[in-house]
Amino acid sequence: MTDYTPYLAPIDATLPAMRETLIRLAGINSGSFNAPGVTAMAEAMRDVFAPLHAASELLTLADHQSVNDAGQTITRPLGKALRLRLRPEAPLQIFFCGHLDTVFAVDHAFQAVREIDADTLNGPGVADLKGGLLVLLQALSALERSPWKEKIGWTVLMNPDEEIGSVSSAPLLAEAAKAHHLGLIYEPALPDGSLASARKGSGNFNVVVRGRAAHAGRDFDKGRNAIAACAEFIGGLNSLNGSRDGVTINPGYVRGGGALNVVPDLAVFKFNVRTSQASDECWMHDELDLLMTRLNSREGLHCELSGGFTRPPKIVNAEIQRLMDYVGDCGQKLGLSLHFKPTGGCCDGNNLAAHGLANLDNMGVVGDRIHSDQEWMRVSSISERAKLSALLLLRLASGELQWT
Repeated sequence: MTDYTPYLAPIDATLPAMRETLIRLAGINSGSFNAPGVTAMAEAMRDVFAPLHAASELLTLADHQSVNDAGQTITRPLGKALRLRLRPEAPLQIFFCGHLDTVFAVDHAFQAVREIDADTLNGPGVADLKGGLLVLLQALSALERSPWKEKIGWTVLMNPDEEIGSVSSAPLLAEAAKAHHLGLIYEPALPDGSLASARKGSGNFNVVVRGRAAHAGRDFDKGRNAIAACAEFIGGLNSLNGSRDGVTINPGYVRGGGALNVVPDLAVFKFNVRTSQASDECWMHDELDLLMTRLNSREGLHCELSGGFTRPPKIVNAEIQRLMDYVGDCGQKLGLSLHFKPTGGCCDGNNLAAHGLANLDNMGVVGDRIHSDQEWMRVSSISERAKLSALLLLRLASGELQWT
């Protein structure tokens, strides 16, 4: 059996430098709508990955569309995506993905990294997903040190909008899925080190309810209360929870009204839906049509629905199971007992799987409390998980493991 130690061993020596690099990267605010900050992160990552000598390009994506509190569709620019490519002519093509953005806006209080202990950092994006990008760097560096590197060609995409659904980067993901044989995504592993297997799908929706303003005392009967109608819509929607296995609906945002002596003529409501099967989307659309028809049948009231499903459910098929088995076996050889668990969370792995690319999407660092100011990661997991990815790549490149 081939000894891969000479290519894996140097990873440990890079850990102190990776720790300092991570602290620097986490100090760059790259909230999804901080376009200059996300672009700065892309430029920083281009420099960090420069030693791999891959062709690099910064990509401009379509503006992000959303509904504001006035019920209007607005557009906001996004930061650049970064794409790296090396050996597109190689027989085995692997796609690697990680996002540049975080959920922490430029004016959020959570901006700095602090040390919890010698092996734990707390900071914005340290686990989700900036630490994962360094895992990927070290894994690819190990491949590039090896004598089998010519057998694998690779593309890395670092997108700027994963935390807001990857709508603008979706075409890049679809293109990559068709051009590669398998994929690895560097979302954080679960807190106990487990990896995700099946993932739920997700959709984000907006409802704008318009009524008729009137004086709340003198002309109350002439008004049509948009908030009250919206509340009925929300109640009907929320009552669907539990009526279809694997589907959950989370009313997450509502705005409307103003002066208390005015019947409000506008309410804006936003919600998220999680699905387990592709057919759940059709069921949800049918239920939404019924709720909208009931509201729109009432004189003086009108609602509009926008948004939709952006991430289909990720179902474990035979190819994904084979990749899970390969990674599990690599883990065993490294002394890691890896477990795979289904999760309600979703990520770009959903999109890639929907386009036919087998992938695993928790290949990043071990951490927890993501999307909060308590986000943490285990520093030593940079090396640990880099070796896991690297061993998989080395075994595929050497021919010990077969894919195509």
